[in-house]
Amino acid sequence: MLDVVGVQSQTEIERKKAGMSLQGLNTSRQIPDDIQTPQEPDEESDGDEPLLSGSGVVSKEVTDENLLDSWHETLTKWHQNLAQRPKQVHHLVKKGIPEALRGEVWQLLAGCHDNSELLEAYRVLITKESPNESVIQRDINRTFPAHDFFKETGGLGQDSLYRISKAYSVYDEEIGYVQGLSFLAATLLLHMPEEQAFAVLVKTCFEYGLRDFFKQGFEELHLKFYQLDRLMEDQLSDLHGHFVEMNLETHMFASQWFLTLFTAKFPLYMVFHILDLYLCEGRDTVFNVALALLKNSRKDLLALDFEGVLKYFRVHLPKKYRTEESAKELMQMVISIKVSSRKLKKYEKEYLAMKEQEMQQEDPVERFERESKRLLEANMRLEQENDDLAHELVESKLALRSELDQIQKYSTWYQDQCEELTTDLAVTKKLLTDTQEEKQRLEHEATQVKEMCRRELDRVEAENERNSVIIADYKQICSQLSERLEKQQTANREELSRIMSQVKSCDQCSKMFASDGKVQLPEPKLDPDSVNPKIVDLHRQIRELELELAQTKLALVESECKTQDLTHQLNSAVTEIQASKNTWFQKTINSIKVATNQGTTKKDQKE
Repeated sequence: MLDVVGVQSQTEIERKKAGMSLQGLNTSRQIPDDIQTPQEPDEESDGDEPLLSGSGVVSKEVTDENLLDSWHETLTKWHQNLAQRPKQVHHLVKKGIPEALRGEVWQLLAGCHDNSELLEAYRVLITKESPNESVIQRDINRTFPAHDFFKETGGLGQDSLYRISKAYSVYDEEIGYVQGLSFLAATLLLHMPEEQAFAVLVKTCFEYGLRDFFKQGFEELHLKFYQLDRLMEDQLSDLHGHFVEMNLETHMFASQWFLTLFTAKFPLYMVFHILDLYLCEGRDTVFNVALALLKNSRKDLLALDFEGVLKYFRVHLPKKYRTEESAKELMQMVISIKVSSRKLKKYEKEYLAMKEQEMQQEDPVERFERESKRLLEANMRLEQENDDLAHELVESKLALRSELDQIQKYSTWYQDQCEELTTDLAVTKKLLTDTQEEKQRLEHEATQVKEMCRRELDRVEAENERNSVIIADYKQICSQLSERLEKQQTANREELSRIMSQVKSCDQCSKMFASDGKVQLPEPKLDPDSVNPKIVDLHRQIRELELELAQTKLALVESECKTQDLTHQLNSAVTEIQASKNTWFQKTINSIKVATNQGTTKKDQKE
């Protein structure tokens, strides 16, 4: 039985295979495992520096095999009918969505399974200009500075976050760009490509009502503060009384909780689980988390004064949940807290009635002064932004002037270089033309040489064939002559032996034979009639043999002369080919010559 220690969603697998790219975007990216979350020190820090956003360790390993099987079964059923959320989802989300499945499940919870319109809109929005681009660019490096994916200026993380923030500011003109939404966008980017993260961000802002917190006057946000204050009065009366005694208002510590959904300061493990519940249960989940944080820190807060409480919320509270165990304990408390929607409706009516009464009791002059003050503050803020933009414009002009001076400084040098390169180019073109003409001439000459070599080779081959026939005939004649001569010599020796045996008894005749076997015939002085006819006949035969031998030698000399003549012609052909400097043809002729000589020698040796 194998232990399952990790899981990967089907959408991640398909995204890796298909690429899932948009025009002008690199959306088929996957967050590397080694930078999925930054490494935090194990020891608690007692310093006054707040915890950086994007801190915390989140592991992708899942050791609960039953949990993986349950999610697999639920997701399979969910994909079969995307319009209906399975009943098991609510129970499974409370345990926390496995890290490898969060991207897929968050999209399903937010209703982004059919987001083709938002994807098409995103392709268009990123090409448009936003009036908030400078502010967005300024805030990019402040979002999740503790996370490796967003640390590098101009890196993939910051570029993706910039495009999403810019696209949303153009998409939602009423709200535009607010820094609080960039933390939520960065959280989504850690689990899905940017076009899908944009779709979930839009769904969260419009369908979950997150954008209502940023509307003009922040009326919805103040309503949430009042509801949280009343919940504290009901469930944490002593802590509520302590805050009232110190004149500590709810917005002083809870504004960031509502505006960023706890994504700005708290560790990522806790942030991810909060978003699990928020996307599953709805916007009222924020009250559960806020009450759990206050209940879990109740004793510490009761012992602090005004400054201490604010510092505790800003520095020490997020650090309490850096470990996974402490975050799990908090989330169990969040799940156990019950916030009645009917009670929230009651508090909402109270708030609206209170605001109506305040407006009725408010003096028109005071209301006018308050509105004037608000407009004055807005005007001052706009003037400050205008000054910042003017300062940036001046700096940009100075930078452009410096760059222009540099360009003008080097323009002459660039022109000289261009002229030199133009001259070199003309020379090179001329050289290229000459080279091409030379190449054509050489190719024509090579063709002629090849044709001449071919004709010469054909002639040499024909002469070799003719010489081979002559040599074969010569050898055949020599062989026949040798055989005839050998037969004749054998017959002569036999006849001489017979004669010697006959004249051996005669002393005078035996003197005609020398010791080396040669016959020494004296000049005939007698009358031919008195000479033995046989001796005369033998003498005649010897003369004929000598004459035939002389003719044979003459034929041999003539044959050798013909051979020398053929060799001389062959050498002349080789010399002519060498004059044409064709190495290949020379080697070929030499090879043919050597082969011909070797073949002739072997034939002579065999014969």
